[in-house]
Amino acid sequence: MKAVVITRTGGPEVLEIREVADPAPSPGHELVRVEAVGLNFADVMTAQGGYPGAPKPPLVAGREFCGKSDGRLVMGYAQWGAFAERVAARSALLWPVPAGWGAEEGAAFPVNYFTAYFAFWKAGFIGDKLAAGGTRSVLIHAVAGGVGTAAVQIGKLLGVEMYGTSSSDEKLARMKKLGLQHGINYKQRDYEDAIKDLTHGDGVDAVFEMLGGEHTAKSVRCLSDFGRVIVYGSATGQKPELDTRLLYAKGASVHGLWLTYLSAKAELMSEAWKHLSTWMSQGHLRPVIGHVLPMEKAAEAYQLLSEGKNFGKVVLKIS
Repeated sequence: MKAVVITRTGGPEVLEIREVADPAPSPGHELVRVEAVGLNFADVMTAQGGYPGAPKPPLVAGREFCGKSDGRLVMGYAQWGAFAERVAARSALLWPVPAGWGAEEGAAFPVNYFTAYFAFWKAGFIGDKLAAGGTRSVLIHAVAGGVGTAAVQIGKLLGVEMYGTSSSDEKLARMKKLGLQHGINYKQRDYEDAIKDLTHGDGVDAVFEMLGGEHTAKSVRCLSDFGRVIVYGSATGQKPELDTRLLYAKGASVHGLWLTYLSAKAELMSEAWKHLSTWMSQGHLRPVIGHVLPMEKAAEAYQLLSEGKNFGKVVLKIS
């Protein structure tokens, strides 16, 4: 079968379309004939050699896909091996695609929406704290990306006051149509100063942080008392910089979120899917797709994502 293979560590140039052996499903797995796949920043990191636990190249890329299994259109999540004509996927990590959705939308759902859901859960916005009432606020970095667009849709449902950063006024305008209340163009204004002004010095209850480097500490400084930074990536390629003494003054905390780890927790995934599937059936959630490219243009897709030129999800069609 054809697959997108990471031939060695590096940039988009290391990707090649190759013939590889068909996967053989083991117990608890199903064979899925893949129609479309979703690209994530974790895939870019895997190619660069910076994703924890990834096998050494060569390996078949990809972790998110949509296709047919026993005649059903399903979407699923895997650690790697998804960017191929067929994938052997864990049955527990396959979900039915809603009626009216195509394979592209199914491929754009699992990673972004489960990640966004768990970010709100870790922030304390889903559960008892939410039921207690009161306005919650969040700063979402890279708000026009895949996780960002998913987070805005979920945040709107939860009644959250949302602030989002992006490099483009056009992207921020489009995000406001999705429900974002406050857009911050970080190329024009320091987002830490903007949050201070927009919240009248109070800060936000949570920050969804996937940049790394100096932004981890900056995100902590954007918090209100007892606020939480939810860290789920390092798109800058830099290690998070944080002196934990910064947390003392506000009683703040930093929480890690790694879908690779959480996907093995059946009870958590089931609870998340219960909420997500209900919201989907009610028509509240639908992936935002910015680019759809053939698998032969995987390198171009990786380049779009690594340069931050995407709006919403980048999807590859599998031939």
